[in-house]
Amino acid sequence: MSEVLRELATVLEQRKSASGEDSYVASLYQQGLTRILQKVEEEAQETIEAAAECNSTNEESKAAVIHETADLWFHTLVMLSYLDLGPDQVLEELEKRFNISGLEEKASRHN
Repeated sequence: MSEVLRELATVLEQRKSASGEDSYVASLYQQGLTRILQKVEEEAQETIEAAAECNSTNEESKAAVIHETADLWFHTLVMLSYLDLGPDQVLEELEKRFNISGLEEKASRHN
């Protein structure tokens, strides 16, 4: 999985120098962080709505959650790239948290 994220991150970096007329991602970069954050927010809301409507026995509703989550992840990766960050940094953070209980991790942020 992380290999796909790395490959996508590489493509997103390449789009920084592309024309906004030729690339959706380049057009987002040119519109700036505010526009990118609007897209992340929009995709997050669509993911929430799809999940709220999901029926675990209905394959179509599960597919909608997957589709919207992919859109959310994609736009989040665009945001990270715009900020000169990448998926590896997020994966490293998740790895740090892997063997820590959620309550311990949360408490450690307040110290």
